[in-house]
Amino acid sequence: MHDSRVPLRQLLLEDLQAARRRDPAARTLVEVALAYPGVHALWAHRLAHRVWHANPMLRLPARLLSQAARAATGIEIHPAAVLGRRLFIDHGMGVVIGETAEVGEDVVMFHGTTLGGTSMSRGKRHPTVGDRVMIGAGAKVLGPVRVGSDARVGANAVVVKDVPPGAVAVGVPARPRPAPPATVHDPWSDPALYI
Repeated sequence: MHDSRVPLRQLLLEDLQAARRRDPAARTLVEVALAYPGVHALWAHRLAHRVWHANPMLRLPARLLSQAARAATGIEIHPAAVLGRRLFIDHGMGVVIGETAEVGEDVVMFHGTTLGGTSMSRGKRHPTVGDRVMIGAGAKVLGPVRVGSDARVGANAVVVKDVPPGAVAVGVPARPRPAPPATVHDPWSDPALYI
């Protein structure tokens, strides 16, 4: 999941293309580059993450960059968090991604999403999210839980236990259930389907 082997320019372009592809309101790559705070926060994270891992002496500047991005976008991502390729954070305000969180590739997260911890101890305390996961608005995924690839987390769900691959997790606390049968409708487009 570590992106340090991929050229930064390629990652940034993939982030732009993912936002353009996932958001029906996006008209051009230029519009996405200039007006999408989720993309801006992700770009700042990609840089801060590389600085964080380049040298332990540079961890403070990495944190300061992440805090500047938070002030500018309303999205807080710890520079140590591992984020996969083509992540799309839609709207983004209030998104929090903790230090030991790991997010797979082609994930979509909506505003108010938290990948947070449940303890103040050191070590792995944040979620691991698989590939092609959709996390609905306001959802909280807490602790060192795993959300399997192709899973969906419904809006405002509170996930405190593992979610199997391909399942849909809804409720407080969230309970996984089988995903509904595939339809012509794009399953990425409407997280309200999983409330």
